[in-house]
Amino acid sequence: MSQFNSGFTLFLSLIVEAIPFLLLGVLVSSVLLLFVDEQRLIALMPKNPFLGALAGSLLGFLFPVCECGNVPVARRLLMQGVSVPVAIGFLLAAPTINPVVVWATWTAFRDQPEIVVLRVVFSLIISTTVACIFSIQQDMRPFLQPALSRWMPDVMVQPSLSDTPALLQTGTFLLGQPGQPIAFDAVAAAAVNRPRPKPNIPWKDRLPLLLENMVQELRELGGILVLGSLLAAIIQVAVPREWVLSIGQGPVTSVVAMLILGGVISICSTVDSFFALSFATTFTSGAILAFLVFGPMFDLKSLGLLLTIFRPRAMIYLVVLIVQLTLILTLFMNLHIS
Repeated sequence: MSQFNSGFTLFLSLIVEAIPFLLLGVLVSSVLLLFVDEQRLIALMPKNPFLGALAGSLLGFLFPVCECGNVPVARRLLMQGVSVPVAIGFLLAAPTINPVVVWATWTAFRDQPEIVVLRVVFSLIISTTVACIFSIQQDMRPFLQPALSRWMPDVMVQPSLSDTPALLQTGTFLLGQPGQPIAFDAVAAAAVNRPRPKPNIPWKDRLPLLLENMVQELRELGGILVLGSLLAAIIQVAVPREWVLSIGQGPVTSVVAMLILGGVISICSTVDSFFALSFATTFTSGAILAFLVFGPMFDLKSLGLLLTIFRPRAMIYLVVLIVQLTLILTLFMNLHIS
């Protein structure tokens, strides 16, 4: 019974912690839809894969969202025609490379400024590298969920109404001339595949549309977030914390232990530095960085959200690349220091 209570408490704490940041991400996504000229934003993005990946990784400074809120923004950018390197760079880096998280990390590790600097540097290296690797694939449709790839502007697909998933309501609204949202159907799908100016809607009339799009997006992503948080809470209760600590004494095993912990514990990137601070005296600096770098890019809580963008096969590639690069950078730091 005590384990059930502990698991339920962890589940509620994850939900309470994540919902505000999911709201922020959904809000940013809706603002992009209604108040930002995406075509102008996309035109500013570099065409070169490396520069695009780097620019996407740095977009977090403009859209400060954590790993609970970066998914809806990345989906919106993809659907409006941003290149895949830019979207993946943003998706991986935004939870760490944003002013809120940098400030929180500095507050927690004021006595270890190298942790703050290297967290940003390592995150930037990993996100840019992974985005560049994915850019080698000319056609990303095999890696993206069909529900998403079919609405991307460069995919000239004319789906029938019967092919439209009922769940695909988030980020799937175009603005009609009267200022009313219209769901994506075959006509709307054709419209999104060609450049179109945004209707000149009065600002006061855009607010109801903003709220409606937010509700639709929360209906989908909120349910997925609940399932991911439930899975994370179950694993946290089932795996004893002492067992994780017992294998985290060496320069290699400590990195592996904290990397696993970062993926399982599912703490939001805005507060994970304070959690990591409790391990600072017993774990190596490389292990602390493994936790701070890997967790925001991938954890159990965000697994379901990421699967709204990527197919399972692509998720495996993505996670393997992130794990390998995180291990290389943090192990090099540990071995170099020792």
